Amino acid sequence: MVRNNPALMSGSFSLLVQNPRILEFDNKRSFFMQRLRARKRGETYPTLHVNVRRSHVFADSFQYLQRKSGDEIKYGKLSVKFHGEEGVDAGGVAREWFQVLAQQMFNPNYALFQPCDADRLTYQPNRASYVNEHHLDFFKFVGRIIGKAIYDGRLLDAYFTRSFYKHMLGRQVDFKDLESVDLSYYNSLVWMLENSLEGVLELTFSIEDDEFGVVNIIDLIPNGRNIPVTDQNKKEYVKLVTEFRLTTAIERQIQCFLEGFHEIIPKDLVKIFSENELELLISGLPDIDVDAWKNQTDYHGFTPSDPVIGWFWRVLRSFDSTQKASFLQFATGSSRVPLEGFGALQGSQGTQRFNIHKAYGAEDRLPAAHTCCIVNQLDLGPYSSYEALRRQILTAIHEGNTGFGFA
Repeated sequence: MVRNNPALMSGSFSLLVQNPRILEFDNKRSFFMQRLRARKRGETYPTLHVNVRRSHVFADSFQYLQRKSGDEIKYGKLSVKFHGEEGVDAGGVAREWFQVLAQQMFNPNYALFQPCDADRLTYQPNRASYVNEHHLDFFKFVGRIIGKAIYDGRLLDAYFTRSFYKHMLGRQVDFKDLESVDLSYYNSLVWMLENSLEGVLELTFSIEDDEFGVVNIIDLIPNGRNIPVTDQNKKEYVKLVTEFRLTTAIERQIQCFLEGFHEIIPKDLVKIFSENELELLISGLPDIDVDAWKNQTDYHGFTPSDPVIGWFWRVLRSFDSTQKASFLQFATGSSRVPLEGFGALQGSQGTQRFNIHKAYGAEDRLPAAHTCCIVNQLDLGPYSSYEALRRQILTAIHEGNTGFGFA
């Protein structure tokens, strides 16, 4: 009912919008686009005539659009022309323009974003982006472009970290989010939490910040460099250092990006999505070939002929595109399938095939995903039927909408 008439969600069903976990992604997307594109009668905005050199799409587009207001960019119809190329933009040229922009915003020469350790495919704002004189203006521009792509229904080949999606949604980051940004550092903090520090580590509530060979001491709390980290206060230290790495160190970059993004996308409206759904909204549903995935999977404790394995692939084939994408996010940490296929899934040390491990315990145990430390590993329990396995997988996906219970 809601899917066929998304306007219901602004009436008697409006409470559903305030609890994003209840609604399916398709319902939320329909409601979101309906609200986003609502305009006052009589409002008109001029066409955006974007003329760019193909080798300088990012810079030329920035120079043109920085003179436009947020509403002009949001509501103006794009008409894109590449210098020296024939063709009238009936939509195809604008689509290509978005694709090229999405590539160039990650160009290392701009120093705006850096790939993350876990897969080298997702990006985080670069804390050293200040080497680019115009970096903050560029971040605002990138925010506008991503917002415009959402408004125009254009999908971008642009994938960010969970923590950055959380910032786009106005949500708090947490320690777990550090795992995909800096795996080795995350592992060192896990070790610290699980072991006694007495006589082993001498840390203070400060960090050493190395900027191009110049080391600065940054206090996490007032006079932090003189306050030791102990077994009693180490949880607070981990919380503070996580906040510094994921927020404070890139706060200006985040703020400028959000300034541009919110000129196009109202911050209260986008909050109906989870961070995983926001990735799908920006980048779309991947084309997931279950047979290709199966052919690039290894088994530990199972054989390909085991009933549970047969049921597992049958479950995936029964899913629609949204469910497949949600499960891929759950199992690998991203909805993105590498261009080279499932055999090119990445881990922190390079290529890491998907693998399924046998887990022992009660049948009501949920499937567990390892996406960073062990990478691309799914643990399946001793399920007694196809129906039981399908039910538990759907539950695991649903739980993952607000943060997966990673093993």
